[in-house]
Amino acid sequence: MEEKDSNDNEGYTGEIKGGLRPSMKLVVMGIVNKKPQSMEVLVSSQPREEEGAEGAEGDVGLQLKISFKEKAIQRNARLNGKWGPAENTLSFFPFASGEPFKMEIVCEHQQFRILVDGQPLCGFSHRFTPLASLTSLRVCGDLQLTKVA
Repeated sequence: MEEKDSNDNEGYTGEIKGGLRPSMKLVVMGIVNKKPQSMEVLVSSQPREEEGAEGAEGDVGLQLKISFKEKAIQRNARLNGKWGPAENTLSFFPFASGEPFKMEIVCEHQQFRILVDGQPLCGFSHRFTPLASLTSLRVCGDLQLTKVA
């Protein structure tokens, strides 16, 4: 077993203490890499133990897949091992290479509301309940994280 260096871009996996509930806010702050391809934010029911172990993640209440090439942010959820229909509609693409950002994921009664740098970006209706079983936040991709709260 080799030890991993903490800043070799493995990403971040953290616990949401007590699980998600309405009025909670998750904050991800970072700086986009100079030549970014993609970033991903996952709010799931249990953290992935090994990279690539299919199904080891449990259910995913919110997946944000950010593609810089396509300037797209895909939202989806996985229930019982099956991904639902992806949502892609965006009014603008808020990320730029080399630039800092602050993403807020606000959990409301009916949906997640996603803001970037204070601007409302999109919403994603809850497909997964109970929200309290969403206990893991994972952030990975072409970015340097500066704060996760």
